[in-house]
Amino acid sequence: MNFQPTATQQEIADMVRDFANKHIRPHIMDWDESQKFPVELFRQMGELGLMGVLVPAEYGGSGLGYFEYVTVVSEIAKVCGSIGLSTAAHNSLCTGHILYLGNEEQKKKISSQARYRSVERRLGPYRSQHRQRCW
Repeated sequence: MNFQPTATQQEIADMVRDFANKHIRPHIMDWDESQKFPVELFRQMGELGLMGVLVPAEYGGSGLGYFEYVTVVSEIAKVCGSIGLSTAAHNSLCTGHILYLGNEEQKKKISSQARYRSVERRLGPYRSQHRQRCW
């Protein structure tokens, strides 16, 4: 088995790391002290495809595998464990149970109610911005 990340997997890690450092790190103490759950942050993460990593593309998700899922959660958790845990819970406990145990109607419902985007589709704009050293 080859455990070296592919170029796309490395780009996903870079994108998530940059996102976490820009959008999570500066706010950690404010969220903690005010006991605020950052709903808007999770909407942004959904736009990047980070809330539907394991959701198949046919249901509007990223359609990626567990390596990418672990990469996303790990990079976020390095910055904030609670946001990482919430990301993991949504990707596995929430959507995972629906995908594995739900009927077709329920699976289609998660794609219509959740705003998933493909992580790989989002890498296009990130790639050009990353080369310019800005996010």
